[in-house]
Amino acid sequence: MCKVSVFIADGTEEVECLTIVDLLRRAGVEVRLVSVMETEKIVSSHKVTIEADGKFDTEDFSDTDMLFIPGGMPGTKHMLEHDGLKALVKKFADEGKMLGAVCAAPSVLGQAGVLEGKKATCFPGWEDKLNCGEYTGALVERDGLVITGRGLGACIDEGIEIIRMLKGDEAASDIKSRIQHGDTI
Repeated sequence: MCKVSVFIADGTEEVECLTIVDLLRRAGVEVRLVSVMETEKIVSSHKVTIEADGKFDTEDFSDTDMLFIPGGMPGTKHMLEHDGLKALVKKFADEGKMLGAVCAAPSVLGQAGVLEGKKATCFPGWEDKLNCGEYTGALVERDGLVITGRGLGACIDEGIEIIRMLKGDEAASDIKSRIQHGDTI
């Protein structure tokens, strides 16, 4: 079974986070919500309390296939300040594992140096923090094993593309049909 770690912090954008979690779980992907805060409970950017499955310092990422970072403020700021997360992102890139982020959070991938020479997108105004090869402004941008999204409105499409990356076209089409997304309606 595929396994994805989704990171949360106080100020994480809850819909960006939980849309990805929901779609991946529908596709049979094991998802772990991982807090980068001192507690497992975080308060999202719109004051929704979310409880993580574990904390960064106690998680084992050795069997994780992908890391995903949702945006939101000040959630992205907390992610950018977490040296352990940036080091893990860099390690995953060096090992040829999948990475994803949305909204302002692609800046975490940029700060870790994993977007160099790659196409990427993010929330408008964060382009200068990507340190990427080409900012595209696309809703969703996939370059090899790295996928980025522009914002909350990109999350269904980004989630479906992550399913495609992890489980193939058939699984992605199945989920797209099951949620009545796009041309499946």
